[in-house]
Amino acid sequence: MKLLLLWLLGLLLAGEEGQALVPPSELKQMSATGSKFISAEIENAIDGVKQMKSLMDRTSKDHQEILTTLEETKQKKEQAMQLAKDTEKRLMEKPEVCNETMLALWEECKPCLKQTCMRFYSRTCRSGSGLVGRQLEEFLNHSSPISIWVNGDRIDSLLEEDQQQGRWLEDLEERYSLVEEGVDDLFQESTRVYGHTAPFFRLPFIGGFRGPMHPRFRAPFSNTRVVRDAHPFFSLPHHGFHRLFQPLLEMSQRMFESSQKAMEQESQESLLGGPITETRNSSNDRMVCREIRRNSAGCLKMKDKCEKCREILSVDCSQTDPAQGRLREQLEDALRLAERFSHRYDELLRGFQEEMLNTSSLLDQLSRQFSWVSRLANLTQPRDGALQVTTVLSKAPNPQDPSLPADTQVTVQLFDSDPLSLTVPGEIPWDDPKFMEVVAAEALKHYKQNALSE
Repeated sequence: MKLLLLWLLGLLLAGEEGQALVPPSELKQMSATGSKFISAEIENAIDGVKQMKSLMDRTSKDHQEILTTLEETKQKKEQAMQLAKDTEKRLMEKPEVCNETMLALWEECKPCLKQTCMRFYSRTCRSGSGLVGRQLEEFLNHSSPISIWVNGDRIDSLLEEDQQQGRWLEDLEERYSLVEEGVDDLFQESTRVYGHTAPFFRLPFIGGFRGPMHPRFRAPFSNTRVVRDAHPFFSLPHHGFHRLFQPLLEMSQRMFESSQKAMEQESQESLLGGPITETRNSSNDRMVCREIRRNSAGCLKMKDKCEKCREILSVDCSQTDPAQGRLREQLEDALRLAERFSHRYDELLRGFQEEMLNTSSLLDQLSRQFSWVSRLANLTQPRDGALQVTTVLSKAPNPQDPSLPADTQVTVQLFDSDPLSLTVPGEIPWDDPKFMEVVAAEALKHYKQNALSE
């Protein structure tokens, strides 16, 4: 009775567009044939989600190893940094100048430092130049060139890099968690779909979603080493995984370039709170002014602007003061080691990001093909099948060539969607087995498009 009513409704909707070809008694068989095709596509889609889950599971194992390696690298860097700080402290506790060359350079360095810093301050800050100038002159007169010779800016640069790397990793981890949760949500929904459609599948789904992955869907991580704590982030739609990692490309590139130029930029950036560009704002300027007023030592970071100050860095104390020379060498070794581990940490983060870009791109490809099946999680499989054919009408002949077979108009309903009118080329008769395959494929195509657009 229900099928008869649908057929009559289809006739009313069709109006006078064509002639009914199939009686209600045949529509049931056509619906069953189309539903078999749809069931096969559901099975294929659930298997596709299985591939996504397997890919994410393998990625998770490599992710654990990468995080472990990052932690080990960070610890080694921190050990080197601590040695550098301890050595710097011992050098600063012995401020005696090791030779006359350093003292002479320092005397020429001081006026340049004062002039450079005061020029910057008077250009940037509104008031207080006189007081700051006197404070700076007093500070320089009581300071030692050792404060420049130890080159503490390298430690400051490493500490700044450490903060940037921490923010980078945190951002990557949050995005990774969103991808992991998105795939897991899709997997759970597909499991529910399988639960109430399993009787329609050709083969039992033995092993659930833990079967072997197709070689084509191998996880892109290879020979990499990372431990992850689970974080409860909000859910992500089942498509658009790749877009999560795209914004990090530019950011990480800027960070990498910045770390390569850190030594060159430190004298300016430390005072300005950022690069000296037109993007400087009044908030940064006020911060810089307060810093210089509180601590004249900040002006030492402008040593790169003065030639004689730079020459102090190359003074050799190993002959006149071997102990001081050894401490300086120990400091340089510790800094080089810390910089090497910092560079290694950057490489690991970039590798992690590149692998996730590759993984998320592949997940998006799979998601575009298979995520539509998650829409069925809350639907009950109709007893009469997923696809219902309501009318099959012969359209009017083509006026340009009446000899050609007339196209066929089919009205169907797939799952819970609204009735859909489709046109099948006239050369495929309605009793051809290919006819319902074309109808079901086209109906499912529309359903997938609607699923992806939501």
